Amino acid sequence: MKVDIRQERSNDYEAVFKVVERAFCNATQADHKEQFLVQRLRKSSAFVPELSLVAEVDEQIVGHILLTKSRILSGIASHQLLVLAPVSVVPEFQRQGVGSKLIEAAHEKSKELRYISVVVLGHEDYYPRFGYKRADSFGISFSFDAPPENCMVIELQPGALSGVSGRVDYAKEFFE
Repeated sequence: MKVDIRQERSNDYEAVFKVVERAFCNATQADHKEQFLVQRLRKSSAFVPELSLVAEVDEQIVGHILLTKSRILSGIASHQLLVLAPVSVVPEFQRQGVGSKLIEAAHEKSKELRYISVVVLGHEDYYPRFGYKRADSFGISFSFDAPPENCMVIELQPGALSGVSGRVDYAKEFFE
């Protein structure tokens, strides 16, 4: 199966809404409103258009990933990073590598844009295969209650988080 990854365009918004909605419709640890989160984040100052990617199979959008700007706050210090949320693949294309391709492409594009790290609240058995590690092992915490094994970070540049610790300051759109 050939999967093409490209930047999302405004005329993709309706299709992406449906992809995200379908991807999370049966997810047990979801609020089933992720499609609205994507809409809110697109309108926010955290939005990076180059990091809103779609996966196509036979010119049909079957997946989407979004990384948005955030920062780690530590006293008066602030360090920029990205938040991966959400990654979505329609059910009939799940477990076929589409999500992996989206994550890998998003990481590469993030590096090109000179971002140095990404945080994710995700499944503890899935994200480590991409290099994610527990955020608390770096002294990084999240601004909400979540099991520590699900709070993860990846350094896109070796040593990028050396000496960096603090709390991830998510965009307010995540909490609306």
